[in-house]
Amino acid sequence: MNRVFNFSAGPAMLPSAVLKQAREEMLDWRGTGMSVMEMSHRGKEFMSIAEQAEADLREVLAIPDNYKVLFLQGGASAQFAAIPMNLLRGRDRADYVNTGAWSKKAIAAAKKYCNVNVVASSEDSGFTTIPAFEDWSLDSDAAYLHYTPNETIGGVEFHWIPETGDVPLVADMSSTILSRPIDVSRFGLIYAGAQKNIGPAGLTLVIVREDLIGDPDPALPDVLSYSLQSKAGSMLNTPPTHGWYLAGLVFKWIKDQGGLDVVAEVNRRKAEKLYQAIDESDFYANPVEPQSRSWMNVPFTLAKPELDGQFLEGAAAEGLVTLKGHRSVGGMRASIYNAMPEAGVDALIDFMREFEKQNG
Repeated sequence: MNRVFNFSAGPAMLPSAVLKQAREEMLDWRGTGMSVMEMSHRGKEFMSIAEQAEADLREVLAIPDNYKVLFLQGGASAQFAAIPMNLLRGRDRADYVNTGAWSKKAIAAAKKYCNVNVVASSEDSGFTTIPAFEDWSLDSDAAYLHYTPNETIGGVEFHWIPETGDVPLVADMSSTILSRPIDVSRFGLIYAGAQKNIGPAGLTLVIVREDLIGDPDPALPDVLSYSLQSKAGSMLNTPPTHGWYLAGLVFKWIKDQGGLDVVAEVNRRKAEKLYQAIDESDFYANPVEPQSRSWMNVPFTLAKPELDGQFLEGAAAEGLVTLKGHRSVGGMRASIYNAMPEAGVDALIDFMREFEKQNG
């Protein structure tokens, strides 16, 4: 069986070592005679899996003791509503930064529950940059400030953490978590859908500071309550057990690579060489200003858009798949998350150069 290089924005590639271990344990997890998918989430077998996964994640991200880690369902989209309903705590407004499609979705959801102050926006630039921090209109009375460190669709990324003083900082890290070390203590809450750097779709991580848990909106559904889910060990209802298990394997894989410092260096190198190949060419172009370019999602266009279909077909023939850009922006997009090996980026660059020779 030949594995392709899958550049999908999500669900994305998983490490081959993780998939192989999951295959070996599929029918019989460690002599239990059961698949993880068949286990009771309250049985001792799965409880050991869940506890080890959380311990490994805490180690990998250096999560302080005063933070709760929740393994939930509903994707980041459910958190768009859960965050204001949990974190407003009697206040009526929150700050949001608008840097792309996912920021806009979070803003639209929050407007149902509070007054949203958009402190900065890069929409006028077509979401090709990060607004300069000195131009932000911050509200010191905001319940929190929400931003999206990496915009998967537009390929823009913060390479710095906003300073918000006493206002809790909330981050949608769906497409950047575990790609490098972060200082968790700078954040009030971090959330992330799993299907990029964590595991399969269906699992959502929430890392929340303990002092922010409590006094939610009375209309908040129980399954979205950080307080109730924390007290129940993320098992207020049946959790996504197999996704939790696979996430745990990914956390161990990261440790086996040498941790996030090593992972970050590989990710930096992958991104730099791909952007360099684009910038050195007259045939390809990236729309994002260099200092705002994403390590994880690299959009690019061809000088001859009529060749897009031919490019995608030729790439697929070389085992380079799901490179079509998001329908809202067109062109191409190479998502190069942790599990994309450097060899995959090298193969893409080689194909791009050959395609340019033939069609430039």
